[in-house]
Amino acid sequence: MIRDWQNQVADLRQLAAVRRITLDDGPERGLRALSFDTGGGLCFWVLADRSLDIGPLSFRGMPLAWQHPAGFVAPGLHDAQADGGTGIQRSLSGFLVTCGLDNARQPRDGLPLHGSLPLTPATVTACGADWDRPDPLLFAEGTVTSATLGGACFRLTRRIEAPVGGATMTLRDRVENIGPEPAEMHILYHTNFGYPLVADDTDLNLNGVPLTVGDQHTKCHPTPDRFTAEISRARRDDWPSAKVRIEGDLPFVQVWRDARPRRNVLAIEPSNCDRTRDGTSGPGTWLAPGETWQAQQEYTFSPDTQED
Repeated sequence: MIRDWQNQVADLRQLAAVRRITLDDGPERGLRALSFDTGGGLCFWVLADRSLDIGPLSFRGMPLAWQHPAGFVAPGLHDAQADGGTGIQRSLSGFLVTCGLDNARQPRDGLPLHGSLPLTPATVTACGADWDRPDPLLFAEGTVTSATLGGACFRLTRRIEAPVGGATMTLRDRVENIGPEPAEMHILYHTNFGYPLVADDTDLNLNGVPLTVGDQHTKCHPTPDRFTAEISRARRDDWPSAKVRIEGDLPFVQVWRDARPRRNVLAIEPSNCDRTRDGTSGPGTWLAPGETWQAQQEYTFSPDTQED
């Protein structure tokens, strides 16, 4: 198959590619990103200067990721401790914002909302296309370090893969305690969907159970073994139908909804920790020095009906 593809094009990047880009305007200026195009309708940016999180994401030209009014603020303009420790609310944007690793959810013990990890520049160790495999894929990998000499010290190693010609994406994370003392690790994958996928008639289910989500909603669901979350919407308002399935091995999945006009965001948030009544996080995962924690999530994008 690969040899035939090579004979059909002058450059394999015509079919699928990962390209390094740098934004050059407004508060996004200087932000490094890796632009993925699988050739199968799935396009997204891995934000190298924002913890290797995922910014814009579209399927068959339809935008699926929610975006903050300020866009993708460069890390030099981000202050996590601003606004009483809720500075992330000025910067949270895109398909995925990974929260942690010292804290997730509401501020506590001097730690900011959603922790110190978001908007930390990463070291990109590899990216590109592997055309020599039986099933060629695009990939990116790198490390993100969140550490303080007087407290928790963690290093996140992340690899993202997407098959050439496909509409799936896999995210693999490994977190290591690189400090001298045991430390409690919290992580929450803030996965954000917006219009046209998110509207009053959007369907959402978790492990096959339909969820009813109000206009202002935050609820954490235990998923002790594995979870499968699906969000979908039929063809409406001149937009095609779409479905996104997220599968993973996190023990909790939180759902957050803000349906206010000019916001309209619905987030599916797998996490290693529960949510307490005051909005902070329950117990996380304790790691000894040198100990690691791993997780994997798979994302599948498809039309919601056969007509598309």
